[in-house]
Amino acid sequence: MKSIMNLATRSIVYVSLTAGLLSVAGLPSVLMAQSGDVASDAVESQAHAAWRETMHNTAAPENGCFHASYPSTQWEAVECADRPAYRSALPQLRGREQTLGNGSDYVAQALSGHTISLAAGSFPTVSGVTSEKSVGVAAFGDGGILGSNEYTLQVNTNFANTAACDGYTNCLAWQQYVISTNTPVSLTSSSLTGKTEVFIEYWLIDYGSSTNASCPSGFINGGADDPGVDCVQNTPAVVVYNGQLPITDLASLALSGSAVASGTDKAVATYGTEAYTATVADSYTDISSGWTQAEFNVLGNAGGSEAKFNSSGVSITAKIALTDGSTTAPTCVSPSSVEGTTGETNNLTGKSCTSTSGSAPYIEFVESD
Repeated sequence: MKSIMNLATRSIVYVSLTAGLLSVAGLPSVLMAQSGDVASDAVESQAHAAWRETMHNTAAPENGCFHASYPSTQWEAVECADRPAYRSALPQLRGREQTLGNGSDYVAQALSGHTISLAAGSFPTVSGVTSEKSVGVAAFGDGGILGSNEYTLQVNTNFANTAACDGYTNCLAWQQYVISTNTPVSLTSSSLTGKTEVFIEYWLIDYGSSTNASCPSGFINGGADDPGVDCVQNTPAVVVYNGQLPITDLASLALSGSAVASGTDKAVATYGTEAYTATVADSYTDISSGWTQAEFNVLGNAGGSEAKFNSSGVSITAKIALTDGSTTAPTCVSPSSVEGTTGETNNLTGKSCTSTSGSAPYIEFVESD
């Protein structure tokens, strides 16, 4: 109260010098109201953040598509969109490039002997981002969904030989949790949905004993490998935004992926005060048994494309929080170790990575131009 009175006294002097443009009595109440508004905004922001964290950790009641709005923590069933015809690219390792992605990215490594059940990716700090364009990369045949505001957020698992490989030793299970700002409506149509969607893309790479192998039920043949075939499929999608979500909203987006043995795997997208999830049975890949590393970033939109940000001033902090049955800080695996698993890239360079212990241990790294 004493500080408020002192402020009022100083205000009287100011008011007398400005010919009474402000009332002495009114100024302290205005300041108190403004202070109250700031405190109220801070409390609301914290409540929203806690709600988003809760939704990333809340299981869906069954396989399907669901939505929730703040403050409710109950998933409500919604109509699924069709399975996207989106296809990520596998890494094609080349020379050391000044990009993140294509197998070269900061990755969170779980504590030895532990497997990851949930990885949550977010962007605590985003500055200088005004535009983004997905561009083709020659090594991938200039494929992907190209153009302005075309990008993905991806949480990717490591490659692992699991029970879903049916004993084929060359086979690797892989799972991607994806937000895409645009996807083809089908494998046979070049038309695009024009919508931002969340879904899971699940793979069995090099499955079978010959290039004529049949994929397991729930997969489609994505092409010959050696000696088997690459089997892939997407879950039905959930629409996050009826349009291409602007890259300038990147800080408001978060994506998590989870995998539960003999249960349900889910991708969860939160955008502001809305949450969306798409799910699939873990038995398709059994990735829960071998998930030890998690990658998260903003990348090109499918097909090995590159997310190219505006030419200068971009700085993004990416965070990957793990649930692995431990409070020990994950290990930051650096891009030089070539541990990322997706072929898509961005045009940013990783600057530093730190790891933090706690109830939800995480790594954070800065990427900039």
